Amino acid sequence: MSNSIRPWRDIYRRKSRQIHVGSVAVGGDAPISVQTMTNTLTTDVAATVEQIRRCTEAGADIVRVSVPDEASSAALKEIVRQVEVPIVADIHFHYRRAIESAVAGAACLRINPGNIGSAERVRDVVKAARDHGCSIRIGVNAGSLERHLLEKYGEPCPEAMVESGLHHMRLLQDNDFHEFKISVKASDVFLAAAAYQGLAEACDAPIHLGITEAGGLTSGTIKSAIGLGNLLWMGIGDTLRVSLSADPVEEVKVGFEILKSLGLRHRGVTIISCPSCARQGFDVIKTVSALEERLAHIQTAMSLSIIGCVVNGPGEALMTDIGFTGGGAGSGMVYMAGKQDHKMDNARMVEHIVELVEARAAQIEAENEAEKAGIAAE
Repeated sequence: MSNSIRPWRDIYRRKSRQIHVGSVAVGGDAPISVQTMTNTLTTDVAATVEQIRRCTEAGADIVRVSVPDEASSAALKEIVRQVEVPIVADIHFHYRRAIESAVAGAACLRINPGNIGSAERVRDVVKAARDHGCSIRIGVNAGSLERHLLEKYGEPCPEAMVESGLHHMRLLQDNDFHEFKISVKASDVFLAAAAYQGLAEACDAPIHLGITEAGGLTSGTIKSAIGLGNLLWMGIGDTLRVSLSADPVEEVKVGFEILKSLGLRHRGVTIISCPSCARQGFDVIKTVSALEERLAHIQTAMSLSIIGCVVNGPGEALMTDIGFTGGGAGSGMVYMAGKQDHKMDNARMVEHIVELVEARAAQIEAENEAEKAGIAAE
């Protein structure tokens, strides 16, 4: 059954204008992009490039790099030269770092125009961005709101965050610069969600989603899934970063899982598995862990069900590309395209499923290429 006849699954994305971060379109009808940020010293070019490479392999569309000093902006030029993914330069306060980063090849500058000095300095940064093909992300954060807004509202609140964002937007618009996106992040899920809703109603700029300083891998994933998931469900958001005190690769993985759960992006193998119980015919937890590791290299979108027994196994297998349901006597049933196909010993199950998934991924890619060739021929 297609999504078009499942209205309860439809997500109607907010209409936003489209900009570009390097080769990646953001906003409009472009796919929601997944970002992360390096946590290496930017001056350590080799370590930063290696981390960017791992994030790119995990699917990152855009990677942000901090540029706190002149040595970092000098290193950025070499980093940009060695990677394929668009790089966002993270700038705070010092306008010269923004100009240097634009010259170094950054695809986007993360700044708050009002925090980099005089109107003349804003014009200088905008000119550098325009001259070097950079877009800009305005990054409003509840933890660093302007003093006059805190005095006006008494504390960080959605209204203050939206007002801050609109002010920074006007500084760019007054310089006839419109290639920007904007975020209004907070570590509090309710505050962030309310601010993003207010921002979405107040402008048509592409929106960068994030729950800032969300926490460690488990707690941060949960907070981000709740906050970002609800906003995405409402159609708000054109690009996102999951902020975790963890390896940046984990941020990318969680970002894609959030989008995949809402049907907004399709990448890699989605594993549907049971939590296991006394009925399981094999060690479900161990098997799923092994498969997640063994199938991490698959980029083709497809689904795999791993269910420990026949209570829900056959039903889940009906809706997945490949399925395995535990049975008795040390073996289970393999399903292909929802139909029983053959039995498989539990001892060989992981190896066999990896082979089946790789073969199915290759088949899907070949079919996609043939379809593209047919469309081009027309």
